[in-house]
Amino acid sequence: MRRLIVAGNWKMFGSKRFVAEYAATLARVRTSLPGKRFPEAISLVLFPPVAYLGYVLRQLDEQGLVDSVEVGGQDLHAAAEGAYTGSIAGEMLKDIGATWVLVGHSERRQAGETDEMVAEKFAAALRAGLKPVLCIGETESERDSGNAESVVLRQIEQVAARVGAEGLGRGVIAYEPVWAIGTGKTATPALAQAMHRVIRQALAGLAPDLGRDLALLYGGSVKPANAAELFAQPDIDGGLIGGASLEAAQFLEIAQAGRSAAH
Repeated sequence: MRRLIVAGNWKMFGSKRFVAEYAATLARVRTSLPGKRFPEAISLVLFPPVAYLGYVLRQLDEQGLVDSVEVGGQDLHAAAEGAYTGSIAGEMLKDIGATWVLVGHSERRQAGETDEMVAEKFAAALRAGLKPVLCIGETESERDSGNAESVVLRQIEQVAARVGAEGLGRGVIAYEPVWAIGTGKTATPALAQAMHRVIRQALAGLAPDLGRDLALLYGGSVKPANAAELFAQPDIDGGLIGGASLEAAQFLEIAQAGRSAAH
């Protein structure tokens, strides 16, 4: 059974006060849940700005949440170390307590990252012992021209060519149609499911276990109002949440929407 994953990408938002209030809200909400704990079938992951990653872990620990909420980096460099001013290595993220990392987010791709660069970062994450979330998705023009599936599959194939099916299986894939990120537009559950089915079938072609076991997340204006229907789709195993994850109560409301959707 694939575990439901609800991950929050804070992007370049936050402050120490924000982090402390966020962790306190998570703890307060948890006390109102059955057994005073988050559902065991759901994994919660936060991706704060790297400047606050250590502080997030400290606040989660103080609130008794360090075993309930995991933390990851929003990006990493392909090298383990070197003269790369402003960059951070996967080994550094691991050293300060991160267990996850995003690779290939559309905002990074739009800034110039190629499929090959993303594949190298995925490999670097595995080398560092992190769980990479491979972000893939098509632009509006690529969808309108009928190339959505080929774009998405190409992005996966580049990573598979670099790390193999076994390596790909040590991560997670997040399908985020670029036209639905931060725009208020959301792929209908049927449209999102259709692309997730294409992805899962392609993964099964690489290795049967990969198609069955790899978690596929949907990202793109996920909100409490649409989360339950999206997560109920047979090939969607949770979400990578952007703006809605900046409010702790709203983030948990999205997670709660998936309580009965674990596949």
